[in-house]
Amino acid sequence: MTETAERATPEATEEADVLVSVDDLKVHFPIKRGIVLDRVVGHVYAVDGVDLTVRRGETYGLVGESGCGKTTLGRAMLRLVEPTGGRTVFDGTDLSQLDGEELRRMRRRMQMVFQDPLSSLDPRQSVESILVEGMRAHGLAKDRKQTGKRLRELLDAVGLPANSLYKYPHEFSGGQRQRIGIARALTVQPDLIVADEPVSALDVSVQAQVINLLEDLQGEFGLTYIVIAHDLAVVRHISDRIGVMYLGSVVEESDSDELYEAPLHPYTRALLSAIPVPDPVVEGSREQILLAGDLPSPANPPTGCRFHTRCPWRQEKLCDTERPQLREIRPGHRVACHWAEDIEAGKITRHEVTPELIDTSGGPREVPDSPVSVTDVV
Repeated sequence: MTETAERATPEATEEADVLVSVDDLKVHFPIKRGIVLDRVVGHVYAVDGVDLTVRRGETYGLVGESGCGKTTLGRAMLRLVEPTGGRTVFDGTDLSQLDGEELRRMRRRMQMVFQDPLSSLDPRQSVESILVEGMRAHGLAKDRKQTGKRLRELLDAVGLPANSLYKYPHEFSGGQRQRIGIARALTVQPDLIVADEPVSALDVSVQAQVINLLEDLQGEFGLTYIVIAHDLAVVRHISDRIGVMYLGSVVEESDSDELYEAPLHPYTRALLSAIPVPDPVVEGSREQILLAGDLPSPANPPTGCRFHTRCPWRQEKLCDTERPQLREIRPGHRVACHWAEDIEAGKITRHEVTPELIDTSGGPREVPDSPVSVTDVV
């Protein structure tokens, strides 16, 4: 092997190892006003310029407070929500270039487990009908005997008895319904599963069962997961790498253990400090960061760094005017903060944050002389 080939091998291996690559993905929902003359008066910047990669066979966790755009990002990656800009490359194929039948065939390899297991299952269909529907759509249910065997194997894999096939969703508990949702995703033999808050509606004991089930299935079927959650303990337990979202963008990304042991972004530090420690001595002495104010409106995000209105390390320079890019500070550890190195070194100290009044209207709303609709007046 030549010296050039030896140098190229690690890069080629790393590139081949990437299953999903997201480049500057944006989802902007239009705000419309009027009934007769329906016009766009603004946008909700639900996802605004996200870059990330997910490696084959790993579990990538997405965390952040409610309303930060996690679910929208997951849906946009699968094109369940049409992106406004950017692209998602799945196993070398640009999904933004697919349409119609090509996109439908590709979706067999990408499945989603939804947050609410009851509302995501058709109450008028039996479990058998729910599971076999996707198989028929992708031509995987040609032999009735083999299909029945496959369904029983899947139910056994998710810990449900074979007679569950003839029951309806309302006859199961929340944890059992979530297992049915997982089995439905597995019927078409996917490579990627996006799990949107898979355990948030379940009891703690049932949460552990479902999380362990996901890990077992990953080892058995070679799955790649994107797990969306706000339970930081769950994400740490199941994830290999974690991305932290705030107001439509990823502000920090790192390996799971490193992120929890040495967070670099001020928002991540505040987020992790909110996790209670079951030791009164440690809990009383550890750093706790209480954020002032509310999450700004995604329809009218702050200029510069979007976290600067609540940041205890905010500086006069750059923070208010220039949006930080997600940059690599340590190998595999990316942060979107102008002052991450100085904060880590202790050169910048925390200060009191005065809550700012957030304008949630997206700008002044003046009543026109001749209003188009009642909505304009209100």
